[in-house]
Formats: sequence, structure tokens, C-alpha cells
Amino acid sequence: MPVSRQIPQSQLWPSGGVHLWQPGGTSEVQTHPRGHLVYAARGVLSVHTERGTSIVPANRVAWTPAGFTHYHRAHGHTDMRIVFLPPSLARLIAGHPAVFLASDLARELLLTLTGPRNYERAATTHDRAVSARLRRVLVDELQEAQEQPLQLPEPQDDRLQAIARILYEKPADNTPLAELGQTIGASARTLSRLFHDELGMTFYQWRTQVRIYHALVLLADGHDTTHVATACGWANPSGFIAAFTALIGTTPGRYRTTRS
Repeated sequence: MPVSRQIPQSQLWPSGGVHLWQPGGTSEVQTHPRGHLVYAARGVLSVHTERGTSIVPANRVAWTPAGFTHYHRAHGHTDMRIVFLPPSLARLIAGHPAVFLASDLARELLLTLTGPRNYERAATTHDRAVSARLRRVLVDELQEAQEQPLQLPEPQDDRLQAIARILYEKPADNTPLAELGQTIGASARTLSRLFHDELGMTFYQWRTQVRIYHALVLLADGHDTTHVATACGWANPSGFIAAFTALIGTTPGRYRTTRS
């Protein structure tokens, strides 16, 4: 009777790979000679490049072209899938780091290309014909998809960084900006100007994004909508659902379904 082979927790083969990250796990800063796609089959990823930080939940796929310096960070227990593309296909996608809306077909292709069967092919027979056809279909899907980046601007000013640390630690904190300012020694007017000038949004818009990204991790870990809404600072689930849908493009319930 043949022995079933398992993909190790982290395994890279010529056409792709799988990395299982603990919460907060971070890759080294790196570049690759080939462009690659990353997808979070579980958890939430952030991809950091010279163009900024992009968040990659279940309904997005991130593209990093060849030669771009980058690193990945895991938010929650994260199953990261990687698909490398040959130059003939890579040139059909954007020439800059991008995040695309992932169709149902694109998600299934990404999972298939990084699943046990593909690992067996790469490790034993080297029969890449099927995988090559699947990669072509995947690229066709991405060409039809819209770029839908989810970016959380990182503040550079020391005062904004102090506020960011508070909200990263406790996303449900509803302390008004004026009171936060008293804590760090800056007026609400000054902080409002800094948020506008540095991040291009109001404090409340930025705080909503922080909360939604925290919600993505909680939902990926299996928590229900009511729990997540409370944990992220909403007094009732309806307000959370509206904010989540506006930013992510799907309801929290449908998002959870994509993870199962």
C-alpha cells in the first residue's frame, strides 16, 4: 500500500510553494528573478514593497514583479500560497506590485497549483504540462480582474506612530482624538492635519481601516460577526457589516465562507 506524502509546513518547488506562518511571522527582505503571486488560503497577509503595504485577505491575490524588493508578514495563523510565473506570462500582468480581486476560479487555481498533487509532480515526475496550462488560465483570470488594493498607510510622524501603537494594541478603543492627543502631547487640530497631510485621510477613516484589518484576522480564525464587531469597536453588528462591506467588497459572513 503506497504511503501518502504530506507537504511539509514550508515547502518551495520550482513553480510555487506553501508557507505556514505563526501570527506575526515575517519573511526576510528579498527579491526574486521571477514575478510571483501570493494568496492567503488561511489568515491574512501583508505584502511590503517600495510601493507601500498591501493587505491580502481571502478575496484578493497579490502580485510582485521580478526584481522588486519585498517581504511578507502574517496576521493570524496564515497559510500562504506562492505561484511563480515565467516571463512569458508575467509580462501579461502589471509591471508594478498590485493586488487583484480574486474570482472563485482564480482561488481554486491558486489552491490547485500549490496543493499536494502539484507538489508530487514537481518532486517526482517533473511533469509540468498540466500546471503550465493552469497558470495560463490563472493569468487570463487576473487580466480580467480589477486591481483592488487594500492598503493601510503607515504613519511616519512620531505622534501618529504613538496613536497607531495604541490602536494596533486595542482596535476597539473609542477614545476621541482630542483625548488621545492629550496622552501624547499634541492637539486634536495638529493630529487631524497630520493625518490629512501624511496619510491622506481623517483619523476616523484610518481607525476604521485598522479595525477592518483586525476583523479580517478574527474572521479567518473562525469568530462570528457579532464577536468580531464588538472586538473591533462597533456597538452593533450592522455598523460593522456596512463598514466591512464598503472596504472589502463582501459581507463578513460571505468572507468567512471563503475561508471554509
